[in-house]
Amino acid sequence: MVTAVLPTYARMPVAFERGEGVYLYTADGEAYLDFGAGIAVNGLGHHHPHLVAALKAQADKVWHTSNVYQIEGQQRLAERLTAATFGDTVFFCNSGAEALECSIKMARRYHWANGAPERYRIITIENAFHGRTLATIAAGGQAKHLEGFGPVMPGFDQVPFGDLDAIRAAITPETAGILLEPVQGEGGLRSWTPSDLRAIRQICDENGILLIFDEVQCGVGRTGKLFAHEWAGITPDIMAVAKALGGGFPVGACIATERAASGMVVGTHGSTYGGNPLAMAVGNAVLDVILEPGFLERVQEASRVFAQQLARLQDENPDIIEEVRGVGLMRGLKCKVPNKDLIAACLAENLLVVGGGDNVVRLLPPLIISDEELAEGVARISKACAAVRAGQLEKA
Repeated sequence: MVTAVLPTYARMPVAFERGEGVYLYTADGEAYLDFGAGIAVNGLGHHHPHLVAALKAQADKVWHTSNVYQIEGQQRLAERLTAATFGDTVFFCNSGAEALECSIKMARRYHWANGAPERYRIITIENAFHGRTLATIAAGGQAKHLEGFGPVMPGFDQVPFGDLDAIRAAITPETAGILLEPVQGEGGLRSWTPSDLRAIRQICDENGILLIFDEVQCGVGRTGKLFAHEWAGITPDIMAVAKALGGGFPVGACIATERAASGMVVGTHGSTYGGNPLAMAVGNAVLDVILEPGFLERVQEASRVFAQQLARLQDENPDIIEEVRGVGLMRGLKCKVPNKDLIAACLAENLLVVGGGDNVVRLLPPLIISDEELAEGVARISKACAAVRAGQLEKA
């Protein structure tokens, strides 16, 4: 018999009643250190006072009016995002998948509006993850996400990660753009080098196609810059953002240059809930904190500390951890054992981590985490490694 909640998740046997900072608490008060942050959503941790105050204040005013009318908070957040990024304009939605849908539509529409309707195909990267809609699973191209959902939506050409020659070879007169995650999340915490990102930017310029970045997971401070592509010193034409932008409230955004968005006129796209007053109040509150002087510098310092701690963890557990991947506070442990075993062992240590592709365990702590809390988390992973090792010996 099917459960009341559609069983599309293999849920862990734990539920949480409240959160505070980097901790989540069960109904009976048991504390868990959160190194998953709702899969990089709770960038400012749990129960952040500024976010809570902003949401409560807006809840006493108006929740929803629809985009038929002006929304003051939406205008303000758009102006702040464009001032802080490469973009000139923003479309607000509710999730990363929706932000990617807008990005894909925008790229196709750009070429249509400029007299090249045949340019609709987008080059994507193998093992990418862009969402769960029919378009975004086609863009990701992963068989496990496509199975059983009928003919794959056409228009996407996958190439191997890190292969610039394959990208060049995939470009045809039908190519509209290149879509990639500067740091892959679900795909296994693989990072493009700054030099490769610069080369891809040049490839797009030389071929008159658009560069689209998916920064749903790696954006909004996760790497120590507001957005991950900033480390390469280049900018995309279109960028999808979500997750930490709402700090736990559903907020997504498609940020674009005026040129890239030139085909998106009245009636070409929409969202009933996107950019609603509640979401915009929280999004603005998130930017208040992220853009505070010194905040991102603190993330960079925490990232250096974290990298050192994880390098030592790998050295001490070479039979469990093959490689440490990622950048900033977005790290992955490539495992020599099934990653689900290490995830379960971490849960037993009251540490929350997240699985990923390529047998990786993702570590995505809130950006507000202290050095001491980082050390505590790594110590718990070390204990989890010992438990996995002991379990292997018992089986042997």
